[in-house]
Amino acid sequence: MSRLRSFLVPACTALLVALSLMPRTARAQQAGSAPPPAVTVETLQPEALTLTATLPGRVRASAEAEVRPQVNGIITERLFREGSMVSEGDVLFRIDATSYEAAVAQARASVSSAQAQLRAADREFTRVNELSGRGVATQAAMDTAVSARDTALAQVDVAEAALRTAEIQLDHTEVRARLSGRIGLSEASPGSLVTASQATALTTIRKLDVVHVDVTQSAAELLQRRRSGGSDDLDAAEVTLTLADGSTFDQKGLLTAAEPHVDEQTGVVVLRIAFDNPDMLLLPGMYVQVEMPTARVDNAFLVPQEAVTRDRRGNPQTLVVGEDGKVAARPLTVLQDRGAHWVVTEGLAAGDRVIVAGLQRAAPGATVTAQEREKTASAAGATE
Repeated sequence: MSRLRSFLVPACTALLVALSLMPRTARAQQAGSAPPPAVTVETLQPEALTLTATLPGRVRASAEAEVRPQVNGIITERLFREGSMVSEGDVLFRIDATSYEAAVAQARASVSSAQAQLRAADREFTRVNELSGRGVATQAAMDTAVSARDTALAQVDVAEAALRTAEIQLDHTEVRARLSGRIGLSEASPGSLVTASQATALTTIRKLDVVHVDVTQSAAELLQRRRSGGSDDLDAAEVTLTLADGSTFDQKGLLTAAEPHVDEQTGVVVLRIAFDNPDMLLLPGMYVQVEMPTARVDNAFLVPQEAVTRDRRGNPQTLVVGEDGKVAARPLTVLQDRGAHWVVTEGLAAGDRVIVAGLQRAAPGATVTAQEREKTASAAGATE
């Protein structure tokens, strides 16, 4: 009996202590509940934005001239360095001029002969005219003298025209640049036989201080661009160029022309954009991409991409913290991306605070503690 009492007394004591502590533990848990989770937010304001589209394109020289000979002959000299700058009028090639010099000399002799015949015809016309005035010469003799003088005058004109032709051909033995620009590789060397207007060009000159970038845009996008904001304003907007290595070209371009024709096979229109190219960095044939203005949108929001999620149906949404700290989900209408942001036109209001960090600790209807995120330089630059 004493053994049973010695076992029950400590057990009962421990049970009473536990029962007395249970209310205190419950009250302690209620008093020590966790505070609302902290999230990082960014306050958004609407702004006017110009939407852009990324279009592929190729660089073209603003002017290009293929150099071809205009006379037949053997090339005797090449007077330029391949890849250098040439000016209009510079002599590029010389063709053997011996036969053309002889042709000029022969044409000059023909001119002298025709002029001598003209002088003789003039003297004969003067003599017959004097005799006719004294009634000695017949009308037939007068007509013959006039005809001979006119024929001699025409022969002079023919001879002088032949002389000009021979001089032009002689001048063409010096193949000159018809365009100022950078000259390419030579397809002929001294000793090569060339012919007038041959199919193969001797070389090509390209004007590269200003280049054109030809891009293609769908006809539907072109219609949208011209209907929104006024085509004149958008055409005057600056265009950004991205090179094949991903870098951005330091010069801005302007839309200068649009092909007034839609390709029936692809449904696209070719647009031409002019870029200054002072360092000759852009070369014809380069593949590039341009950011082309497509439309102007008022009251649009630039929402950080980390603040946008998708619901079960794949629709974009964001979590907004109200003034009372309550979290609410907002469905969004997203037009396009811009850097690290989305361009949103519907679903937000001025001053809304979207959650950009701590989304895993927030849910619609929950209460959170919001802390404003400071904008970095890169984020501020995206809004410009």
